[in-house]
Amino acid sequence: MAASASAAGLLAACSSTDPADGGAGGPAGAARAESALRLRSFGTSRALLGQYDAVLELHPGESEQLAPLRAAVARHVSALAPKAPGSAKPSASATPAKTAAPGSAVVADEPADALKALAAAERRTAAAHTSALMEAPPELARLLASLAAASAAHAYLLTEGSRS
Repeated sequence: MAASASAAGLLAACSSTDPADGGAGGPAGAARAESALRLRSFGTSRALLGQYDAVLELHPGESEQLAPLRAAVARHVSALAPKAPGSAKPSASATPAKTAAPGSAVVADEPADALKALAAAERRTAAAHTSALMEAPPELARLLASLAAASAAHAYLLTEGSRS
């Protein structure tokens, strides 16, 4: 018991939380951490969007089912986009138009297999957003929770939902 208390004390002493020195607990450190987390989550969603684009390019016959899901993922990318300095708007370089060059994502030749792979990518995205919740400040955590739920719903629609 005493050992764990002293270990906790040592850990607390090793981390700087003085806002004046830009430590992890200060506003600048918190902003950097949130920005890094947002950027990682943005990259995850942007990669998923690229996979949608690759599947749609190889299997245009699936566009009726995939277009609404792809549009939702594009909105997720926009919501997570890094903000331009001094602005509340996403930076212009973070727009979610076409995100992957044709052929940059490996897509199965069979549409059913491509949809299964897309569902798996949605599940991975949901898991990544969910795991990021622990590090996120409240506003970003709410956004990530919503995006994780949406990705889980997309995975369902791509697998179980297509059976009905």
